[in-house]
Amino acid sequence: MDRFTISLNEDLAKEFDELISQKGYQNRSEAVRDMLRNELESARLERQEAPFCVASLSYVYSHHARDLTERLTDLQHQHHHLVLSSMHVHLDHDNCLETVILRGATGEVSKFANELMAVREVRHGKVNVVPVEMDDHGHRSHQYHVHTRPRT
Repeated sequence: MDRFTISLNEDLAKEFDELISQKGYQNRSEAVRDMLRNELESARLERQEAPFCVASLSYVYSHHARDLTERLTDLQHQHHHLVLSSMHVHLDHDNCLETVILRGATGEVSKFANELMAVREVRHGKVNVVPVEMDDHGHRSHQYHVHTRPRT
């Protein structure tokens, strides 16, 4: 393991310690490692150097909107190769929350997520993309036997 030293002024160090305590880190090293991983993966996504990803797509919609549930379900079925799972939650009498777990080529996943969030009457859509390495161990005909692991 490589080690390096950084210098922080007292105020910044105190603020950092408060932040890592709030987030539940045991020490500064763990916090810095997670921050670095996050920044590296964000940079890979921005440079389009993350060919594969897993993602969670969450959105809220009114179940009273005409044919909306059917349109959303149809869209998911059209992209069944990306959709691993979905969860539907009734928030109240009018609103539902859906979270869809996606896996595949980053460009395809992002395009699908944007397409779904752009459906009329879908509100509060948000996607969280995590770059991964995918290995199907030669099982190209078996979509469900894919090993997925974080890149860093």
